[in-house]
Amino acid sequence: MKETMKRWEMDGIGRDRLELREVPVPRPQVGEVLVKVNAASLNYRDRLVIDGGMGLPLAFPFTPGSDLAGEVAAVGEDTSRFGIGDRLISNFAPDWIDGAPKGDARTPPYRTLGGVYQGVLAEYVAFPEEWLVRAPATLSDAEASTLPCAGLTAWFSLVEKGRVRAGETVLVEGTGGVALFGLQIAKAHGARVIVISGSAEKLERARLLGADHGIDRTAQDWTEAVLRITRDHGSDHVLELVGGPHLGKAVQAAAIDGRVYQIGVMEGFDIAAPAGPLMLKNVVVHGIGVGHRRALEDLVAAVDQTGIKPVIDTRYPFADLPAALDRLDRGAFGKLVIDVG
Repeated sequence: MKETMKRWEMDGIGRDRLELREVPVPRPQVGEVLVKVNAASLNYRDRLVIDGGMGLPLAFPFTPGSDLAGEVAAVGEDTSRFGIGDRLISNFAPDWIDGAPKGDARTPPYRTLGGVYQGVLAEYVAFPEEWLVRAPATLSDAEASTLPCAGLTAWFSLVEKGRVRAGETVLVEGTGGVALFGLQIAKAHGARVIVISGSAEKLERARLLGADHGIDRTAQDWTEAVLRITRDHGSDHVLELVGGPHLGKAVQAAAIDGRVYQIGVMEGFDIAAPAGPLMLKNVVVHGIGVGHRRALEDLVAAVDQTGIKPVIDTRYPFADLPAALDRLDRGAFGKLVIDVG
């Protein structure tokens, strides 16, 4: 076993505070496993935490990142879930095992990896075994690392909360990680999928993944296009990945009894929608905070059963995290992955 390893750390808020350091390899304590990290995927949330902190009580030096895939290198005492060599992925909200999330109305839960808890952008991490899930057998480490946040967010929305069914229509905003997982999960359940994008090239790539319709939002009113495609039925499910006033457009495009999953905040945390369509169409707006471990285990089983393959835009060497963050700023088609191992 190596004595030292490399780990990304920050001593304060801001991308300029990121530094790749040589530190001791952690030793697993009671109930913990030591994971050799082979791959880690990035999320828009990582950018928000690194650049602004998101108001979280970060403990410095702080390591960002929430989504890993790797293998057990050592186990501590009183562990039983995994053995050395087992392939694992992380659980984004590690304390959330099943049911309702912990917390209360005054203090909603947001205890996540790379947030309240230290993150995964390191060659090794020592975590409680309850924080981890077996990786899909059908995916590489790079592919598996995309499941804990983006994959689970789409799954938790459409399957856990929405119970998407064959023949329903799913509207996907954009072509990022959550969006393309939503596309693939919806198609695996027999739903019809409409994708919105500002890029004709990305829309064509989405069609190759199975999208039934693509709408160029720069060329037309996309809400009218959705209504036209669905013959005024609207979309039964909407993955709302933009935030701000964009929620209002999602409500307008939603069907009677439709479900809108509020996920993205790219246009702001203060969301808005007209009350009339929201009430008269009986639209349900679900706030989605990723999901729990049991749902992640369900997603892993579904991936192995259906053959879903995560879409990776670009892979970066471990030392090139700043370049990967720059690419995240520009918008990727699918996921960005850091090759750690």
